[in-house]
Amino acid sequence: MAELSETDARLLRAAFQVAIRAREDGNLPFGCVLADDAGNVVIEQGNLGLVPVRDATAHAETVAAGRAARRYEPGDLEHFTLYVSAEPCAMCAGAVYWAGIGRVVFGLSERDLKGLTGNHPGNPTMDLPCREVFASGQRSVEVLGPELVDEALRVFDGYWS
Repeated sequence: MAELSETDARLLRAAFQVAIRAREDGNLPFGCVLADDAGNVVIEQGNLGLVPVRDATAHAETVAAGRAARRYEPGDLEHFTLYVSAEPCAMCAGAVYWAGIGRVVFGLSERDLKGLTGNHPGNPTMDLPCREVFASGQRSVEVLGPELVDEALRVFDGYWS
């Protein structure tokens, strides 16, 4: 199994910072960064589900995957990594898959997120690991996570309580 590199840790922490900014802007505390194969951040995206529009599908990963698909060729994106504050939900994993992004590194797992949110109507989390979504596809998406869990938990501290 792959281990978290220094570059992965730095970029995952960058995704945590994007999530914190999304929270400060009045959105759900989720964020991601997309990095090219040299580790350069090419897209930063926070959740947009509440501000400026009320759209439950405007998760950070879904928006970032769409932006990436419009900007890059799938052959390029297969070498890119999406760093995410929490594991992509089934919808986001589908967007990552269809955009052609080749690798995902995440902080908090969906299962742990569901434990935090409980039955909160603002985030009806599915306990469906992104690995299962990707495994049902016809191309490979490498997944590393959960990683830096204690730091990931701080992003969500007190949000759903």
